[in-house]
Amino acid sequence: MLPTAPAPIAKLLTLMESSARFARESVRRAAAEFGPAWEADFSAMLLNFYGSDAALQDAVKGYAAFVMDSMRRQKRFEQELSYPAKTYAEAAAEVYYNDDYMRRQYLPGLLLSHYLWTHHYQQIEYFKGFFLPWLQRQGVETFAEVGVGTGIYSRLALQALPALRGTGLDISPLSLEFTGAHVGSFGFGPRYALRRQDILEGDSPEQYRAVICVEVLEHLEDPVAFLVGLKKLTAPGGRLFVTAALNAAHADHIYLYRKPEEVVAQVEAAGLHLEHSFFANAYAPAKPGLPVPGALAMVLTPKA
Repeated sequence: MLPTAPAPIAKLLTLMESSARFARESVRRAAAEFGPAWEADFSAMLLNFYGSDAALQDAVKGYAAFVMDSMRRQKRFEQELSYPAKTYAEAAAEVYYNDDYMRRQYLPGLLLSHYLWTHHYQQIEYFKGFFLPWLQRQGVETFAEVGVGTGIYSRLALQALPALRGTGLDISPLSLEFTGAHVGSFGFGPRYALRRQDILEGDSPEQYRAVICVEVLEHLEDPVAFLVGLKKLTAPGGRLFVTAALNAAHADHIYLYRKPEEVVAQVEAAGLHLEHSFFANAYAPAKPGLPVPGALAMVLTPKA
């Protein structure tokens, strides 16, 4: 156990003893690498959103299942160097509309991974250090997040800027429900609206000066069309924070990005300009040439 771990993290480590011992090292490593800011943010999430031992135990079990499934899929990917052929409709049925899978494994596993996977939290640090300050300097009043997932990026934006209001869009009612609970557990519900919407179906009547979209592109058959949709959602003079997962085998990943340049080429094709970016691998390859999961985060502006 961490000798000076805040109470919520100490409780997490204790619960991991019975169902996810392998994950304890991830907690220690993240604490050592990211320090007090990470401890404070992670502790606040655990305390607010997983307030009871039972809820936290369920989250730990979900994370353990999420990690083991990811590891199995990644091992297969290392051997085949491709994702299994799957349509978006098939992935949506398997994951986004699968109530049991989303509640018990996918959403709690994904939320904890944002804190326990080094490249995921590095991406959050980039968001906090490079995108949120722009919102503050420019006096941005509203933002939209497309594909809210667990709601962590929306919550961080609302937490950082008390006058900010947001809208979360997603096709999955389960993600919307989870995000609403997450944002609401911090008391930000009155400043945040949730809407079930596919941005490629019809034109949105609203535009936003800030648009957030985290790890959605790899879930799609046609990421360029989706990027065009994000551009339409962005007001003139606005900015987008968009990320993509590379070489990362998950149940709902169907578009394989092997290099950051492949994502950037699609960004340009969609009429967006790359202002700044950050890339991190999850870990060092076990041997030269072996693909490892990576995260690319980009700050984009619409081209005229």
